[in-house]
Amino acid sequence: MHGGRLAYALLILAVLVSAFPFYWTIVAASRSNADLAKVPPSLLPGPNLMRNVEAVMEEADIGKALLNSLIVSGSITVGTVLCCTLAGFAFAKLRFRGRGALLAVTVGTMMIPPQLGVIPLFMLIAKLEWVNQLQSVILPGLVSAFGVFFMRQFLVQALPDELIEAARVDGASSARIFWSVVVPIARPGMAVLGLLTFMAAWNDFFWPIVALSSQNPTVQVALRQLGGGYVHDQSVIMAGTLLGTLPVLLVFGLLGRQIVGGIMQGAVKG
Repeated sequence: MHGGRLAYALLILAVLVSAFPFYWTIVAASRSNADLAKVPPSLLPGPNLMRNVEAVMEEADIGKALLNSLIVSGSITVGTVLCCTLAGFAFAKLRFRGRGALLAVTVGTMMIPPQLGVIPLFMLIAKLEWVNQLQSVILPGLVSAFGVFFMRQFLVQALPDELIEAARVDGASSARIFWSVVVPIARPGMAVLGLLTFMAAWNDFFWPIVALSSQNPTVQVALRQLGGGYVHDQSVIMAGTLLGTLPVLLVFGLLGRQIVGGIMQGAVKG
């Protein structure tokens, strides 16, 4: 199947429009604040990238913030993928009393605004003396209702009942079936869920700024310290934004093939 010139032109236009914000971040991070104020602004990268990066390092502890964000996002991603895959397998293929009601309650929690739970959650972590510690950000995000529903829907389509029955005949337990049968089949869906979870945890600003301080920040909390003063230095802010974006691009590069495979498999089976 050939799309024709119009289809290729539209695809190229979509790629350019999608990539332009990231390109502009590189341009702004390599320019001075005066260059960005010009009309029209320059669309070519400038020579001030390293100078702006050094300013980021001086104004905020971005190294510690990157490490904290990697720990928080990595822990939340691993916990969410593992727990949601387990729960999704149970809801999709196991038979137990109250399965439908439990799934309905789980999905129903997605309709509750997360802001409503901030005060009781902060009271809980304060009682546990976890304020300004990374576990206060990690533990509340280890399981998500969306992840459970996503993996349940994926496994309903991708996991044949015959494989589970064959494993049962061979004497495999539920745990052995999960690790030897479910995980290999669910790998594309787990990759998609992992990327979505990592991006959400990496970009989360509201709860980390409540639970953490500027002495022990994540990237998003540290970025608000940049470009201070009467006139905000946009070039320094964009340099910090560029540093905070690179790990997400790295994760996408590592999981890209699995993500595309998971999307294509869902499209074919849907």
